Amino acid sequence: MTARDVQEALGARVMVGEEFLDREVRSACGSDMMSDVLAFSKDHSVLLTGLCNPQVIRTAEMLDIVCLIFVRGKKPDDTLLEMARERGLIVMETGHRMFSACGMLYKAGLGGGAV
Repeated sequence: MTARDVQEALGARVMVGEEFLDREVRSACGSDMMSDVLAFSKDHSVLLTGLCNPQVIRTAEMLDIVCLIFVRGKKPDDTLLEMARERGLIVMETGHRMFSACGMLYKAGLGGGAV
C-alpha cells in the first residue's frame, strides 16, 4: 500500500509532502501517547494521532514513520508543518475519529502487526 492509497481510503487532505505519496506504507499505529508509538510502531508506518506538538514530529523521525495523519479535524500549526517539510514527512488531516480511521485503513488492507 502507498501513502496515496491511505489518503484515498480516508478521504484525507494532504497538508505537506504531496510529492512523497508514492512511498510504501507497511503498517499503521494509532495513538495520542508517543510512549506507545515508540514501543509498538514499525518502520514504514502511518501514525494516526490527535496530538499536535513537536514531539509527534520527533517521534516520527526516530521511527522512520512515512506519514502522519491528524484525526478528529486537528490541524497542526505552521511550525509543525515546517518541521515535517524539513524532514520529508507526509502530513494529512481527516475529520474521522481515530477508531474510525484505523478501521477504514484496516478494511483497506493495512494492518498494525502483532505486538
